[in-house]
Amino acid sequence: MDQKKTCKGLMERLRDGETVICAEGYLFVFERRGYLTAGSYVPEVVLEHPELVRQQYEEFVHAGSDVVLAFTYYAHREKMALIGREDDLERINKHALRMAREVADQTGTLMAGNISNTNLFVGSVPNYREKVWQIFKEQIEWAVEAGADFIVGETFSDFEEALMAVKACKEFAKDIPCVVTMAAQQGQVNGKPATVDGVDYVDAFNKLAEAGADVVGLNCARGPATMLPIMEEAVKVCKAPLAAVPVMYRTTEENPNFMSSKDPLTGESLFPVNLDCIGCNRQDIHDFGKRVQELGIKYVGLCCGNSAHLTRSLAESLGRKPPASRYSADLKKHWLLGHDDKLPSLGQEFKTKYAPKLTKVEK
Repeated sequence: MDQKKTCKGLMERLRDGETVICAEGYLFVFERRGYLTAGSYVPEVVLEHPELVRQQYEEFVHAGSDVVLAFTYYAHREKMALIGREDDLERINKHALRMAREVADQTGTLMAGNISNTNLFVGSVPNYREKVWQIFKEQIEWAVEAGADFIVGETFSDFEEALMAVKACKEFAKDIPCVVTMAAQQGQVNGKPATVDGVDYVDAFNKLAEAGADVVGLNCARGPATMLPIMEEAVKVCKAPLAAVPVMYRTTEENPNFMSSKDPLTGESLFPVNLDCIGCNRQDIHDFGKRVQELGIKYVGLCCGNSAHLTRSLAESLGRKPPASRYSADLKKHWLLGHDDKLPSLGQEFKTKYAPKLTKVEK
């Protein structure tokens, strides 16, 4: 059996001024790979192809993630019932958590349990608060049982649902930290971005922290370009550690979240399966990493649209060299763009003609 590697806890790292990277985005990863259905977005792959989920955990750590986030997002009672697999609820959660704990122990990283938004937090659903509370309770308890180092509650559009998540974490996971993040849609209050139920995001962060959340912030919905302005305001007044975990898409002021994004050529809606044409590139993520460093945001990650090469770019923007950096681009050795002395002269005329138009490579 592999030796368990130890590591510093989440809050100890943050108190010491360290940045914690948490790679996310499993739903979109497995939908792209053909193992998860867009629409219901239930992580059946955990049960049907567990070896691929374990591999993805390992791949994100290889790329620089400090956290193995258990793939239990949308593995809750409401979603499992939607696809007729509610009987597999406990099994899918425990399996995802067990694999995450094993990979974290093998790699010396943290393991986080995961709870998320529901579609039940609306007044038209009878007893919706009780139903959502039960969803949080059972998933948190399974995460604690599996040895989670902290709980991530995420993608809440309603402040009240996010607040309930904090309270559930404090009740059912008393001894471990919780990170609670919201998804910024297009609502506004007094000209400022606000939650669906009308709470300014900066105020929401402070209220969640007052209720006991250890880290607060944003995840999902917005790409770096439209998430950062909210975070720039938050760092001025929020006392709790902040989290920024954007989607990997080029959102704009006109279309600030990826659900409203349009195809730049056709004007057609892109969400959820045609977003590829507005994907962030490595430089976008490198720039995002630099900016959150400047702002002093210490819990960072990448959400929907993430992949290992983007996580590596984020890690490298923080000055790190994760194992995947062994294979970072070295264009000095590229046949057309490079200047390595060992490169043959073959193709020199192509270099002279085309290389200046493609990119500048430092000698």
